[in-house]
Amino acid sequence: VMYLSDNTLILGINAWIKPMKFAASIAAYAWTFGWLLEYTSNHRARRVITTGLIITMVVEVALIYLQSFRGTTSHFNIYTAFDGIVFGVMGWFIGINTVLNFYAVIIFFSKNITITGPSLWAWRSGLLLFLLGSISGGWMVAHLAHTVGAPDGGPGLPIVNWSTVAGDIRAAHFVALHALQVLPLVTFALIQSAGEKANRWSLVVIIVYTAFCVYLHVLALMGLRSLASPRKAAQKKGDSVKVSPF
Repeated sequence: VMYLSDNTLILGINAWIKPMKFAASIAAYAWTFGWLLEYTSNHRARRVITTGLIITMVVEVALIYLQSFRGTTSHFNIYTAFDGIVFGVMGWFIGINTVLNFYAVIIFFSKNITITGPSLWAWRSGLLLFLLGSISGGWMVAHLAHTVGAPDGGPGLPIVNWSTVAGDIRAAHFVALHALQVLPLVTFALIQSAGEKANRWSLVVIIVYTAFCVYLHVLALMGLRSLASPRKAAQKKGDSVKVSPF
């Protein structure tokens, strides 16, 4: 509703696109934990993680909406005392969320899990890659930017606005975070269709997806865009850019 009625632009795009993206992502995130926590018999852990995720995600999305309503950025914004406080609070709650995810990883490597085989390893891999995405999120916070090799807010893809001229940590961050949905769903489909071969194909999917996540992180940190070959991107940026062996 706000997207259709408010033409305010932030960094060149409608102010309400970012809240929509985060709302959709958090909805998928909540649904995912509602699914995976059913596989642990540790009821106390389920209550702690559930309560923690609800609080942290409500605070996160509320502050993102607040900053969009004010017509300013929510992330990396420390230009006024109030904006700095908002960003600081967001950082603290995301930190708490990361700790809760690490707790979930520990649980899924314990004896309190009621699933086995490829499904278990899909969840474990998804949780570990989610932590990788959290690390790249921390990198962006530490550098107060998401673009490498160019200023934030330049030319980008529609909706997601990932940079089309430089490295963008957000692409790698996104792919790593959503391993938590992709790997279990693909494995579930494989179990239904491939039968005994599900173990082998699930392992292949996990390896390929993990390699892709690492590749995107390396590419972004080198300042190379993910929408073109590294060599072409390097030529556009100049000979001083080293080309990744990937």
